[in-house]
Amino acid sequence: MTLARYNRSSDDLMSKRFSDIMDEFFNEAVSARRNNFTPSIDISETDNQFLISAELPGMKKEDININLENSRLTISGERSFKKEEEGKKFHRVETRYGSFNRSFQLPDNVDEESIEASYEDGLLNISIDKDEEKVKKQIEIS
Repeated sequence: MTLARYNRSSDDLMSKRFSDIMDEFFNEAVSARRNNFTPSIDISETDNQFLISAELPGMKKEDININLENSRLTISGERSFKKEEEGKKFHRVETRYGSFNRSFQLPDNVDEESIEASYEDGLLNISIDKDEEKVKKQIEIS
C-alpha cells in the first residue's frame, strides 16, 4: 500500500470543508519542521561560572561552530541526514536534521577570554568564568 498526500488546490477557500483546511494547515506545519533542527540547551550558573550544555546527538565536533562577537555567544552547525543505503527504504524518519543557530547575550560580568568548550557523547559543554572585578556589589545604605 502506498500513501500519497492529497493537496486540494487553494483557489476557492469557500468551497473547502473545515477539515480540509485543518489538514492543509497541519500538513504544512509538519513538513516545515522536517528541515529544522533546534538543539536543547541548558544554561546554569555557579558562584564562579556560567555553564551552557547543548544536546547535539549524532554530530561530529567538526560540524559545530562557536563564535563570540560583541558579547553574543553563537552556537551553530548542521546535522545532516545520512544517505539511504542500497536496498534500504525508510518508512518513518522522526529524527530532526538541518542547520541550526542559537545565540545568547552574555552578561557584563564574564571573562570572555576564559571561554572553554568540550564535546563528548553528543553533549557540547561550554564554561565561562565570571570576572570578579565586574561582579555587581550590593551597596549598603547608611
